[in-house]
Amino acid sequence: MAIKGQKFKSYSDEMKKEAVRLHVEEKWSYRQITEHFGIQDKDRVKRWMRKFREAGEFGLLDQRGRREEYIDQDRHMKQLKRENEVLKKCLKIWKQEVCKESIASLNRPQSNIQ
Repeated sequence: MAIKGQKFKSYSDEMKKEAVRLHVEEKWSYRQITEHFGIQDKDRVKRWMRKFREAGEFGLLDQRGRREEYIDQDRHMKQLKRENEVLKKCLKIWKQEVCKESIASLNRPQSNIQ
């Protein structure tokens, strides 16, 4: 349980990724990693590994205050750009249809009823 006024240690995303890499690729033990980086909580690296297995690199990101769909900003931006392109194409088609209809209505003979 946290004590009032207690400061919590935070770790950069790069450090988390490096710790996971050392464990996965270099086969370092959790103890070696905690000693190498000076991590006081011995279970911290285990939690990072669990999050990495569940969600990949995005599991290591600090997600407090963020919406899930905005975690991967590049993917979200690409999706918005695709949607924007589709809307532009729809607008272009719609304008062509309106233009064709207006031209067709001008070319029709008008009946003069008097």
